[in-house]
Amino acid sequence: MADTSKTAKKKPGRLRKFFSMTRLTGLLLLIGLLTIQVIDPYPVQFMRNKVFDMYQRAEPREVKSRPVTIVDLDEESLATVGQWPWPRSIIGDMVANLFRMGAGVVAFDMAFPEPDRLSPNMIADNVAGLDPALEEQLRSLPSNDEYFANIIRQTRVILGQAGFDREIEDQVHRPPVKKSIGFRGEKPNAFVPSLPSLVRNVPVLEEAAAGHGFFSLFPENDGIVRRVPTLFQFDGDIYTGLSIEMLRVATGRQTILATANSNGVESVAIAKGLILPTDQKGRVWPHFSKHDKAKYVSARDVLSGVVDPAMIKGKLILVGTSAVGLLDIRSTPVEGTLPGVEVHANVIESVFDQAFLERPNNMNGAEFLLTLAVGLILIILVPMIGAKWTLILFALIAGGSGATSWYLFSEKKMLFDAGFAMFATLGIYVQLTYMGYAAEEAQKKQVRSAFSHYMSPALVERLAEDPSGLKLGGENRPMTLLFCDVRGFTSISELFDAEGLTKLINKFLTPLTNVILNRQGTIDKYMGDCIMAFWNAPLDVENHEREGCLSALAMIDSLVEVNERLEKEAEEEGRPHIPLKIGIGLNTGVCCVGNMGSDQRFDYSVLGDPVNLASRLEGQSKAYGVTIVIGENTYKNVLDLACIELDLIQVKGKTEAVRIYSVLGDDTVAQKPEFIAYADHHAKLLQAYRNQEWAKVRDMIVSANQMIDELGMEHHGLYALYEERMKEYEINPPAADWDGVFIATSK
Repeated sequence: MADTSKTAKKKPGRLRKFFSMTRLTGLLLLIGLLTIQVIDPYPVQFMRNKVFDMYQRAEPREVKSRPVTIVDLDEESLATVGQWPWPRSIIGDMVANLFRMGAGVVAFDMAFPEPDRLSPNMIADNVAGLDPALEEQLRSLPSNDEYFANIIRQTRVILGQAGFDREIEDQVHRPPVKKSIGFRGEKPNAFVPSLPSLVRNVPVLEEAAAGHGFFSLFPENDGIVRRVPTLFQFDGDIYTGLSIEMLRVATGRQTILATANSNGVESVAIAKGLILPTDQKGRVWPHFSKHDKAKYVSARDVLSGVVDPAMIKGKLILVGTSAVGLLDIRSTPVEGTLPGVEVHANVIESVFDQAFLERPNNMNGAEFLLTLAVGLILIILVPMIGAKWTLILFALIAGGSGATSWYLFSEKKMLFDAGFAMFATLGIYVQLTYMGYAAEEAQKKQVRSAFSHYMSPALVERLAEDPSGLKLGGENRPMTLLFCDVRGFTSISELFDAEGLTKLINKFLTPLTNVILNRQGTIDKYMGDCIMAFWNAPLDVENHEREGCLSALAMIDSLVEVNERLEKEAEEEGRPHIPLKIGIGLNTGVCCVGNMGSDQRFDYSVLGDPVNLASRLEGQSKAYGVTIVIGENTYKNVLDLACIELDLIQVKGKTEAVRIYSVLGDDTVAQKPEFIAYADHHAKLLQAYRNQEWAKVRDMIVSANQMIDELGMEHHGLYALYEERMKEYEINPPAADWDGVFIATSK
C-alpha cells in the first residue's frame, strides 16, 4: 500500500500532467486533421461529394421552366430507321423538320467524324462491278454530307465535338473551325484541363455549323458526373462546352466572356445578366433534377412529323440518345443511370432557373475555421467538464453545423461541407474520451492493485468505480478498530523453524483475513501474528460496529477448522500440537485515516486514541478470560448481539476509566431464553461485586458458571478473575465510595 499511497499523494500533479498530455495529444491530432483538410486528398473529396450528393437526392431540383427538348435516338427510332449511324440525309431531314416546327437552336450531343458511307459517291467508290453509266450517275449526285451541310447552313445548328484525356489513334490534329470565347483578367490555361485528343466533324459540316461545342463529360473517380465543364483546352487554345455554345447561339452573341484571376476561373458570361458561376477549372455544378421523360421526343416521331409542335417551337433542341447500345449512359448524384444528353439539358435548365450550386473559395476557409474552433473547444472542455457534457455540446454543434450546411444548400444553393469538421472533431472527442477512460481505468487498476490485499473485493470495486471516496492525506472518520493476536505464540513458534513458522502464520492469517474482508473490513497491517483492521474507511460501511463484532465471532469459528488441520499435520510430522487461541479487541471512535509516513514511504493507516484503546482491549482479553473485548462506543451500536459487561477499567496509558464488554454470540444467541437469563444474572452479579458484597458474588459465580456451561460458552476465567480480586479486596478493602474501577497495570 505504501507505493500506491505515494502515487496517490501526487495525484494533483498527475492530474495536471494528464490534462496537459491529453490536450497536447488532442492538439497534435487537430493539427494533423487540419493539414489533411488543407491538402484535401481524394478520400476527403469523396466524403464531401457524397454529402452533397445526399443533399441533391434529398432535394433534387424541381423542373420549373422547360427550355430544352431532347430528340432521342431511342430504341424505337433505331428499330424503325435502322442501326446507327443513319444516313446524313435522314439526319438532315430531321433537322429541317425541327426548324419547320419552330426550333430555336439544334445541338448534337454526338460527332460526325467520318464521311457518310452511304453517300452516292462513297457507294461508287466502294462497290465494284458497277455499270459505268450508273457509277457516273452516282458520282454526279451530291453527297449526304453536302446535303446535311446545306440544311445546317440555313439554320442554327451546333455540332458536337469530343475531347479525350488520353491519346486516340487517328485523331484529327487541326484546331476547331470557330472560336467563340473572350477573356477578362488572366487567361486560365493553367487551370482549364488540357485534352490531348479531339474527335471532330468532317470539314464540310463544320464549315456550315453556327457553333461548335464540346459534349464530353468527365465523371469523377467514383463514376458520377457532378460538375460539367464549360471550357476545354486543346493545343493551347480554349473552347466552349456544348450547352454554353447553345446558349451563345440562342442569344445571338458572337462570343462568351470567361473571367479568371490567379486562382483560376471565376465565371462564364453568356450575355448581360446571364453569368454562370464556375469553379477554378471552369466547371459548373448544376442542381440536378430527377430523370424527366417529359422533355424527350422520339427521333422517329420528328421524322414522321407526328411530334407535338409545342415540344419543338422556341425550344433549344438537343439531339442525343437513350439507347443503351450507343453507350451514352451516365450517373449523376440523383440518378444511377441517365442519358448523357440529359446532363447538358440540366445545365441549360439550371441557367434558366438560376439553380447552379456554388462553392465559393471562401468555403474552404470557413470549413477550416469550423474544424479549428470545434476542435479547440473539445480539447479545452473534455478534460475539464468530462465526456458526458462535451458529448452533448458536440451534438449541439454538430446539429447546428449540419443544419447550417443544409440551409445554405436548400435556400442559397451554396455547398458548405460540415461533414469533415464533424468527423474530425468526433475523432478528437473519441481520442480525448479514450485517454480519459484509459486514465480512469489506470486509476481503477491502481486502486485495485493497492487495496485488493487489504479490502474485500466488493469494497475494492466500489472504490475503483468512485476513487473520490478515497480521501488521501488524512481525514477524520468514525471507525471501528480491531486488533487480533495469537495467545502464547512464543511457545508455539519454538516448535517450528523459520520456514515452518512462516507457513504456520500464513495458514491461520489467511482465513482470519478472509473473514475480515468478507465483512467489508480493511486490513491495516500485519505485525507478526497480530492483525490490525478497521471498518468505515476508505469507504463508508453501514453498521460498521456490527460488522466488526460479527467478524470477530467468525474469526473464532474459522480457527476451529485451522486447529483441526494443524493437529492432523502435527500428528503426521510427529511433533506436539498446541491449539491456536486468539484474543480480539474492538473499539469505535473518531480517528484520522489516510496517508501516514514520510516522503519516501507511505502507508494508508489510521491514528487516534480509539486505536490505542482497541489495542489495550485486545491485551485485556487474556486477563478477563474471554476472547473478545469491546469498548463502550462499540457496545452501544451492537445491543442486539449477545454481550455482557466485563468491567470498568482504567487501562494502562489512560487517565479515565472505560466500560468494557464482551461479545459472546450473534443476535441468534442473544434471543435464546438461556442467554437472556444468564445475561440478567451476570448483570446482578457485577452489581453485587461493585457493592462489595463478596459472599453474595461468590454464590452467584457458582450459578453463573453452571449457566455458561449449559450455553456451551467458555469464559470461567472471568469469574476466576473476580474471585482473585475479591480475595485481595478482603485483605485490602477499597474505599467506601469505590466505584468499581480497576486500574490495569499491564497492557
